[in-house]
Amino acid sequence: MGTHPDTGRKGLGAGLAISALGVVFGDIGTSPIYTMQTLFNPDDPHPVPISHDNIYGVVSLVFWSVMLIVTITYVSLVMRADNDGEGGVMALITLVKQSSNKLGRRTASFLAALGILGAALFFGDSMITPAISVLSAVEGSKTIDPGLSDWVVPITAVIIIALFSVQHRGTAVVGRFFGPVMIVWFTVIGACGVGGIIREPEILRALNPLYALSFMAGHFHIAFFALAAVVLSVTGAEALYADMGHFGRKPITFAWLLLVFPACMLSYFGQGALLLQNPNVHDAPFFLLTPEWGRLPMVLLATAATVIASQAVITGAFSVAAQAAHLGYLPRLRILHTSASTMGQIYVPWINSMLLIAVLTLVFAFRSSAALGYAYGMAVTGTITITTLLFLNIARARWNWPLWSVVAIGAPLLTVDLLFLAANLTKLVHGAWLPLLIGLIAFTVMTTWQDGRAVVTRARDAVEGPLRQFVESIVTSEPPLTRVPGTAVFLNRGIETAPLAMRANVKYNRMLHEHVVVLSLETATVPRVADGARLAVDDLGYRDDGIIHVTATYGYMDRPDVPAALAQLNSAQTEGPLDLAGATYFLSKVDLVMGKEPSMAPWRTRLFIGTSYITSDAAAYFQLPSDRTVILGSRIEV
Repeated sequence: MGTHPDTGRKGLGAGLAISALGVVFGDIGTSPIYTMQTLFNPDDPHPVPISHDNIYGVVSLVFWSVMLIVTITYVSLVMRADNDGEGGVMALITLVKQSSNKLGRRTASFLAALGILGAALFFGDSMITPAISVLSAVEGSKTIDPGLSDWVVPITAVIIIALFSVQHRGTAVVGRFFGPVMIVWFTVIGACGVGGIIREPEILRALNPLYALSFMAGHFHIAFFALAAVVLSVTGAEALYADMGHFGRKPITFAWLLLVFPACMLSYFGQGALLLQNPNVHDAPFFLLTPEWGRLPMVLLATAATVIASQAVITGAFSVAAQAAHLGYLPRLRILHTSASTMGQIYVPWINSMLLIAVLTLVFAFRSSAALGYAYGMAVTGTITITTLLFLNIARARWNWPLWSVVAIGAPLLTVDLLFLAANLTKLVHGAWLPLLIGLIAFTVMTTWQDGRAVVTRARDAVEGPLRQFVESIVTSEPPLTRVPGTAVFLNRGIETAPLAMRANVKYNRMLHEHVVVLSLETATVPRVADGARLAVDDLGYRDDGIIHVTATYGYMDRPDVPAALAQLNSAQTEGPLDLAGATYFLSKVDLVMGKEPSMAPWRTRLFIGTSYITSDAAAYFQLPSDRTVILGSRIEV
């Protein structure tokens, strides 16, 4: 297992835990707003009748579902599986690939494909969560004044636009601002829950799992369909894991066990107690649990908390997208690191814009949290089931868990997950098709990019050829190649192959500069790399001929500056001083076109070529002088 870089040093620091409250727990922490009202909603296609036994059964089912899925599956087990501190389903895919020898290639490939589907479903969750969360809170204003109904959607849209507009400030900044709000939130909902429990303390009997089991066994025709709404209480579980790279496992575990879990359970039990006293409050038990004088402040606080709920999945989507790009499932995206101390705190502008458009579309299309509620659980249950399955295989193959322990732990957890998944499938015609559609689109894009990238890499390797062999052919060519004064810098993928731009320059211009630097860039897992450790030079055996290879290493917080890095080279390394002031920088550009015999289905080839257009601009990223940057390309048929 990897270790998060911060956990040993300040993993249990109060500041980090408070920031985690402001980012990680918003989604699951606001589920008490809409879970109970959805369960007993008479307009639901499969409503739960309000009765003494059903209320006890539902509250017990909610408690033990959260205990099994969040506390045991995620917090106690899955979050132990990290990839150098990063969590989320993409981290599990990496660990599966690393264990392919023990799992078998076919099994590992199947599990990796499942993992990609889980990541794709998480993107669906990332779009629905902000819409349903903020809508549900703003709808609370109707308990104060029914005349505010027409303002719910416009206010929701304004709040969502404001939320996405501050993402560039970074997770830590957002977390420090939101963290104290969430402390107030959990304290208040816990206190309101205690108030309800005091009035009807018998509700605490629902802590006994027999109530959940008897509800499932004795009223299965009701309880099974109820699972599709009970799952709302665990939405955000995957965000805990996906956001682990932002804060580390220990602060998240600490905050969950000491504050979030107790507060949420007190709210659920308090709402159950209120329903026992007055079944007519089923349309808004969360807000009606609050004293009348406190409902307006509660609506405002809930609105703030649901904005934070959206933050949890937004930052999770950033992490999943960045890891997907790193693993080759998405193009190179523009990623901005927003913290000098935590590598996982990032901002991905393209993902932020895409999510904003998708969330606003959902708000204006569905217009109510109830309409979105039918669609919400599908993505969550799919991702949770896939995560559990991947984790069990990793535990067996990577950590050498005995088979009996994998079965003993996995069988009950997977049974619960599959029951939730099956229950949500019954909502397909009522909106559950939406996250499935989003997930399938994202899955198709990622698998197509992976396959297309493999095709292009094979073709590019064949065109580029070995670097050392190419350099030798240049030096020994007859008649000799024309060498012109000056310095040329060719950016390349590595030291193994020759840059396409360099090959094109030699082939068509029949010339080469007096000094040639083939430059590769690498990113280290530390925030910054000292200038003295920046460069590694390989003379390729032809330094006297003015041709060398340089590897420049940057920390993840460093902004790559190629001219400044090359200025550190000394004349002993380069066979004479380099003219960097007049150096020409060459970038290799691959122009993708559909071949006469496509390597993939024609529609996938078109999708792959279209996806390539979102790749970030290399010249601007590496701070190359625009007036001295030359882009030479090669056409590759896909």
